[in-house]
Amino acid sequence: MINAVFLNRLRLLSICEGISTLVLFGVAMPLKYFGGLPMAVTIVGSLHGFLFVCLVAMFLLAVRRVPISVGLALSGIVAAVLPFGPFIVDRRLARISRESSLAES
Repeated sequence: MINAVFLNRLRLLSICEGISTLVLFGVAMPLKYFGGLPMAVTIVGSLHGFLFVCLVAMFLLAVRRVPISVGLALSGIVAAVLPFGPFIVDRRLARISRESSLAES
């Protein structure tokens, strides 16, 4: 049985972490290097780091709680290091969510 609530929270956190990566690279870093505002990277980078650590923990917990495969959890962790990676892994998580809701119907 799939823990849909935990899976949805994992997906939400993954999307938030992915957005924080894009904001860090696309907004905060240009503000630092072109706008002379290093505080932007400090703030957004700290938030991004926190979200990344939380996402790693959630993927590790999801192996037992959802459950998902260890391979998918590791894929999610590796993908979180890459820009747009969390959005790609979310497609796999969404498929699990859809399949579980169809199975329950």
